[in-house]
Amino acid sequence: MLKLTYTERSFYLECLAQSLEEWVAQRVILAIRVGQPLCFEPSTASFLLPVDLPGVEVLKAEIKRHDSEMTICSCDAEYVEVTLQGSWLSSGSEEAVGVFVTTMSERTEFFLHKLWQDAQICAVNSAEC
Repeated sequence: MLKLTYTERSFYLECLAQSLEEWVAQRVILAIRVGQPLCFEPSTASFLLPVDLPGVEVLKAEIKRHDSEMTICSCDAEYVEVTLQGSWLSSGSEEAVGVFVTTMSERTEFFLHKLWQDAQICAVNSAEC
């Protein structure tokens, strides 16, 4: 399962071994116990990757081959946008802060997570990428 946590300033992508159903059940139980509202709805989430990041072309080929719940398209000369299908969890339906979760093949999840990590490293060390 991939989990994208969106905050006011950024987002963080994690690859979790836990099933989507188990994770959602735990979130619902937590929300009930602490009395927090919880909105859960089908949605999409997008993030950018550098177009010249090693592995982006492999990701494009993987999407074409497996008709994934993911799309990738060019934004501009520097970035591609990765869009995922999944579910949005937040404290209200209009919230921009929350958690997006999705599942796909483990191989694709791990590969996408690695690309995102590599993009973060490149952002910090832009001369090395």
